[in-house]
Amino acid sequence: MSEEIKKEPVVESTSFIDDFVIEDIAPGGRYAGMTVHTRFPPEPNGYLHIGHAKAIYIDFGTAERFNGMCNLRMDDTNPTKEDVEYVDAIQEDIRWLGYNWDDRFYYASDYFEKMYEAAEELIEKGLAYVCELTPDQMREMRGDLTTPAQSPYRDRPKAESLDLFRRMRAGEFEDGRMTLRAKIDLASGNFNMRDPVIYRINHQPHHRTGNTWCIYPMYDFAHPIEDALEHITHSLCSLEFEDHRPLYDWVVEHVTLPSKPRQIEFARLGINNTVMSKRKLRALVEGGYVSGWDDPRMPTLCGLRRRGYTPAAIRNFSERNGVSKVNSTVEYSFLEHCLREDLNLTAKRVMGVLNPVKLILTNYPADLNEEFEVENNPNRPEDGTRTVTFGRELYVEAEDFMAEPIPKYKRLSPNGPECRLKGTYLIRCTGYKADETGKVVEIYAEYDPESRGGNPADGRKVKGATIHWVDAKNALDAEVRLYDNLFTVDDPNTEDFLELLNPNSLQVLKGCKVEPGLRTAKPGESFQFMRQGYFCVDNRDSSAEHLVFNRSVSLKDSFKK
Repeated sequence: MSEEIKKEPVVESTSFIDDFVIEDIAPGGRYAGMTVHTRFPPEPNGYLHIGHAKAIYIDFGTAERFNGMCNLRMDDTNPTKEDVEYVDAIQEDIRWLGYNWDDRFYYASDYFEKMYEAAEELIEKGLAYVCELTPDQMREMRGDLTTPAQSPYRDRPKAESLDLFRRMRAGEFEDGRMTLRAKIDLASGNFNMRDPVIYRINHQPHHRTGNTWCIYPMYDFAHPIEDALEHITHSLCSLEFEDHRPLYDWVVEHVTLPSKPRQIEFARLGINNTVMSKRKLRALVEGGYVSGWDDPRMPTLCGLRRRGYTPAAIRNFSERNGVSKVNSTVEYSFLEHCLREDLNLTAKRVMGVLNPVKLILTNYPADLNEEFEVENNPNRPEDGTRTVTFGRELYVEAEDFMAEPIPKYKRLSPNGPECRLKGTYLIRCTGYKADETGKVVEIYAEYDPESRGGNPADGRKVKGATIHWVDAKNALDAEVRLYDNLFTVDDPNTEDFLELLNPNSLQVLKGCKVEPGLRTAKPGESFQFMRQGYFCVDNRDSSAEHLVFNRSVSLKDSFKK
C-alpha cells in the first residue's frame, strides 16, 4: 500500500530548482499567479531504479512543496523496446514510494497526431525539411567546431518536403530511407542545433497504437510539445539534457502551443558497486545473471522492495543527497545507512538462527516448557510484546560455540564463561558431541534456575556473551538468502561489466530456524533478527509452508558519517 505524502508549501528554498520556481511564480515572474506544474516522464522500456527515485523525488517533491501538481507521463515515442509490462511496473513503483498523480496519467502517444501537425507546421514555415541522408552520411557531414554541417536537401521546396513527409506517414518508404529535420543552424557550436532529426521512419508496431503509425517523433521534439500541451510550468530534467535545452526552447518558440514550459536540469544520481544503465540491467536479466528485474541484488525499485528497502528509506536517501548541478557518486553504504535508520525504528525484533546447532540443557526438566514475554521493538512501546517458548532443547548459532576456544573467547565452550541465553537464563557449557567429520552436532550445558530473566540471584558478574536462541520444539524451518554486492569493483560501468560480477553475491542458507510466530509474517514484512541483521519475507517465493527471508542489510554500519 502506498504512503500518501502531504506537505505544506515551502516558504524557503531547498535548492537552486526552488530558487527558479520562487522567481517564476513571484509577481512579475513568467508564471505569476499560476499553479506550479511538473511531470515525471519515464520511458516504458525497463523497470525504474534507484536513480529514478531521485528524479521522482524532485519532480513530485517540487510540486508538493509548492502545493502544485505533478503528472505521470509515459514517454512511449520509441516502440522498439517498450511494453505494457513496464508501464504497469512504473506505476506500481511510484505508488509504493508514496506519490500520487491523481487522474493526470498520460502517454506521449496520446499526442502523436498533435506532434505530426506540429511537424507539418514547421515544414510550412520553412523550418523543417525531409532529408534523405543515411545515418552514416549524416555523421560524415555533421562537420566539426570549425566546419559547418551539410545537407544537400536543406533547400528542398516546402511543398516537396510536405508531400514526402505525408508519404512517409502513409508507409511508402522503408526504415531509414528518410528523416524529417528541423532547419535551425548547420554552423551552431551546439551540435544538437545542427538541423536535428525530429522524425524517423520505424515500421515497428507500438504497444498502444499498433500499426497506426510508422513514423515516430524524436524525444527532443516530442518532449517540449508534451509539456506544453499539459501546461507544465517546470520541466525538470537530468543534466545530460542541458545541451538540448536550446532545442527544447526552439520547439516551444516555433510551434503553436498553448503554453511555454521552462526546462531546468539537475545532476543525476550515481552509486558505486552497481550499474543503472537500462541496457546493462536488461543484459543482466536477459542473460540469466539475475533471477529477474526484481532480483534483490538489482538496483531496481522492485528489487530493492523485494530485498526489504522501505519507501521512507529511499525518500530519505534522495532528500539527503540534495539537488545539485554537479554529477557525483554516492556510496552504496549510505543507502544502507538510511535503511538501517528506518528499520531500527520500525522493524520488530525476533530471534532467528541461521546456522543452527542443537543446545541441550542437561539439568532442565524434560517435561518443562516455559513461556517468556519479550518486547517487540524497544523503540516502539506501542508494538507491545510477544510470547516465546523455552524448553530443554534449543537451537543456537554454530559460531557461538568453540570446542577449543581462542584467548578471551566470550561465548560457549567446555568449562568456558557463563553466558546469558537472551531474556531467559544463565548457562554454562559442559561439553559437546561431534560427528565422524568433527562437526559439532550437539552442545551440552547446565542452566541456573535461579537466574530467570538472565539475572543471577546472588548478583555475580557474568563474563560471557548474550546468546540468541530458538526453542527446538516449536522452531520453524526457513530459507535465508544473504546478499552481497553484485559486482567485485566500485565502478563496474564498463563494457566488460559482466566479467566483473561477484560470484558470491548470493548465499542461500537452508534449514535455518526461526520463531514460530513468523509463520504468519506477511510478504515484504521486515524484522530484525537479533545479532544478525534486518530481514524481510520474500514477496515472491515465501509461503507459510516454506518461509524465505532476504537479508536487507546487516547490523553493522559501514557508512563513514
